[in-house]
Amino acid sequence: MMTAAPRPTGVHRVMPYIRIMRVDHWFKNVFVLPGIVVAISSQESVEWSSLLRNFIIGMAAVCLIASSNYVINEVLDAPFDLHHPLKKNRPVPSGLVNIKIAYVEWIALMVIGLGLGALVSVPLTLSLAGLWIAGCAYNIPPVRTKDVPYLDVLTESINNPLRMLVGWYMVPQSPVPPVSLLISYWMIGCFFMGLKRFAEYRDMADQREEQIRYRKSFAVYNEQRLLVSIMFYAASAMLFFGAFVQRYRIELILSFPFVALIMAIYFKLAFQSSSPVEHPEKLYKERGLMAAVISCSALMVVLLFVNIPVLVDMFPMTAWNR
Repeated sequence: MMTAAPRPTGVHRVMPYIRIMRVDHWFKNVFVLPGIVVAISSQESVEWSSLLRNFIIGMAAVCLIASSNYVINEVLDAPFDLHHPLKKNRPVPSGLVNIKIAYVEWIALMVIGLGLGALVSVPLTLSLAGLWIAGCAYNIPPVRTKDVPYLDVLTESINNPLRMLVGWYMVPQSPVPPVSLLISYWMIGCFFMGLKRFAEYRDMADQREEQIRYRKSFAVYNEQRLLVSIMFYAASAMLFFGAFVQRYRIELILSFPFVALIMAIYFKLAFQSSSPVEHPEKLYKERGLMAAVISCSALMVVLLFVNIPVLVDMFPMTAWNR
């Protein structure tokens, strides 16, 4: 005699809703840290006790806003994820999530996140709101830029400068950040996201119909177009970073080879089958990449605070006669 399978109870009912928050993706909020460090370097003195308070509250807020975006992404991507060999096992396409409850979760996370941001400052709250709105534009029809070639990469990667702004405004009394730095940060995010698209495209190249059902932009993308766009993002990122360095902190020019090395390693990883760049939350396992990132980050922190007069003499700022 057959018996009915036991219904999930307690923790087992809650876990799918925690999973769609993608807590394991919170590490991406490390992109907040450069904003903090650069803002500190731009000031003569910092209120460290206020900064610590703002950091704790701000990091909690940005994690909740990010999770709100992940929830709506999981819900609205479910019909497309059914055509992906791995993503079809996510909680929503697997039928483990009540969609109405998921929508409540989406809004609740946003409200709590913005509420926490309001405890820090208005600029930080506006930056968090921008992050949430960008997530809505990326995921929700009729806008849903995720389905639009090139615009998908540009709008998803806008999260980079928005996270930098969150970090920047955690530092008390921070001035307006340089636009050149924000654009560079945006373009480096586009570079990484473009390579993620490239790796996804290559892995599903022999399943053309499923590929397009999974991601509509693949109807337009091909390897050549993706690689050309990736080159554009890389060049733009370094050009604007160079503009920032020349104008604000020439010492950072010494970090250029390390930045280029990170980009080269990441580029190489995108050509692997089942590339790790498709799952950025697992990139910490790539020892070569992590070694380059840690070395570059440490060097940049030092260069932000240590003056090297000889570099100022080597690269003087001059105005051309008009």
